[in-house]
Amino acid sequence: MIVIIFSGSRYADWRLADKGQVIYGFRTSGINSYLQDERYINQLLNKDTNLIYNAEKIKKIYFFGAGVSSKERQKKIENVFHKFFKNAKAKANHDIFASAIATLGDESGIVGIIGSGSNAAYYNGKKIQPNNFGLGYILGDEGSTNWIGKKLLKDFLTDNLPPVIREKLLLEYDLDRKAIFERIYHHPNPNLYLTSFSEFIFENKEELYINNLIKKGLDAYVKTYLIPLAEEHPDSKFGFTGSVANNYPELLKAAAENHHIKVGTIIKDPIQQLVKYYLKIN
Repeated sequence: MIVIIFSGSRYADWRLADKGQVIYGFRTSGINSYLQDERYINQLLNKDTNLIYNAEKIKKIYFFGAGVSSKERQKKIENVFHKFFKNAKAKANHDIFASAIATLGDESGIVGIIGSGSNAAYYNGKKIQPNNFGLGYILGDEGSTNWIGKKLLKDFLTDNLPPVIREKLLLEYDLDRKAIFERIYHHPNPNLYLTSFSEFIFENKEELYINNLIKKGLDAYVKTYLIPLAEEHPDSKFGFTGSVANNYPELLKAAAENHHIKVGTIIKDPIQQLVKYYLKIN
């Protein structure tokens, strides 16, 4: 039995497969090695009956997640899995590698993630070329739901929201300055709070203010990530994953085309393509 996991900051998609077929598929809270310690991850594993019941049957684990860019972070994830899945070999890798497999397969190209966070990299068909992107929700994540949520809250706090948006926001959320500051500065994982406004953004995407906010985020994403990669690797294919890329494909295409970049494949969640890929080699 093998396990394939693709995790963002909010959610992790799991697939357990045996003899070439998926037998269990489910979702847990996200696993991020930068934001969570081994105890938290172990507790998460112990909450799911599918994992507990099948723990000793699992032989291989393929994990892809945000924050797994260094050997140290990979080892952290692998060690937790080794302790829980006694008979399994675990391999952890960065979520950008999973996105490359899902959108480009074995072909070279530029792959981007625009979801709860954002990132991009060049993929040579086998490996991701390291770069200085992926700065996280405080210093980076342009165009992501973190970034959009941060801008929305800032405009709320500084009275720069259109009245109709402010009223809608207050109808759905219990917001005031004290509550926002408490969640951002005194609770763990403030990035998850910022992404919690993604549904509101999507529901109101036709409102001019929201539409412009998404456009600004995607334009910042293109300028920050895609243009430098396109200049370094001209004529590359482009593939994207993530909820923002999937929910606003026309806005992404327009932002890219403004800079002479053509968007290719867009996939919301790479898990299905990852399953197909790893079932072939197991």
